[in-house]
Amino acid sequence: MKYKKLILSFIFIFVIGTLNIYSQESGHNDAPQKHNDEKLDIVEKVADHNYVDFYFFGKLQLPQIPKVHIGNVTIDFSVTKSLFMMFLSSIILIIVLVTAARKNTKNRVPKGVGNFIETIIVFIRDEVVVPNMGKEGLKMLPFFLTVFFFILFANLIGLIPFMAQPTKNINVTTGLALITFTMTQVAGMKKYGVIGYFKGLVPQGVPVFVLPIMIIVEFIGLFTKPFALLMRLFANITAGTIIVLSLISLIFIMSWAGVVIAVPFALFIDCLEIFVGVLQAYIFTMLSVIFINMAMHQH
Repeated sequence: MKYKKLILSFIFIFVIGTLNIYSQESGHNDAPQKHNDEKLDIVEKVADHNYVDFYFFGKLQLPQIPKVHIGNVTIDFSVTKSLFMMFLSSIILIIVLVTAARKNTKNRVPKGVGNFIETIIVFIRDEVVVPNMGKEGLKMLPFFLTVFFFILFANLIGLIPFMAQPTKNINVTTGLALITFTMTQVAGMKKYGVIGYFKGLVPQGVPVFVLPIMIIVEFIGLFTKPFALLMRLFANITAGTIIVLSLISLIFIMSWAGVVIAVPFALFIDCLEIFVGVLQAYIFTMLSVIFINMAMHQH
């Protein structure tokens, strides 16, 4: 059952996080854009593409799938750089977790990678899930661990040369936030029922004349929570990339003086990005636990 939950969680992340939906009425231009390779366009480097740029090693063109048209909506299932990085980070994650599980099965005392992974799992269980949800939250521990490890590896893979963080794509962070939003609503409705859950969103004892305003505020509050999740993760990861690229651009502007200034600061920001990647995975998981717990314990 635990493996089924993990597999379903990964499938959910892939389907929602990488589904690019475009409206034909929005004026989306499918014509290929021409880029000047002689210039460092920071926005162009941060944006998603249908290729992975290895710079002087060349470009890896990703497979493109014909778009699906449903009425006025066009759905693009083509493989993009973000999707490629998601699969790559997930494959690395699976290899690391499987290796850790096998080592922990053989060794009575966890060692190496097994010990490192077990430490993280115990931390998420004892310091995040149980203090906020109690033992009732252990049933959802596989989901929280999946979210944490996926975001962690997706954040850190961008620190490898030529790689990129899929979490700097707002479609990916939106998918992750929608998963938490869905789990939150399902957990609340499962405990109180559909009517009881929505009825409990409004605090008891509210005056009648204030009730219409409170209903609107609480309804909006349902969507502000996942919006805060997706924007926090997207903004923090994207900001680090833009800062590094901005520093590197000083080399082209200031020549050798730019090297002296840019390289040390870029290395510092890269080291800081390791901390930010771990922190954002922790914050996303912690807030997911809190939001789900609030839905299950409305009082």
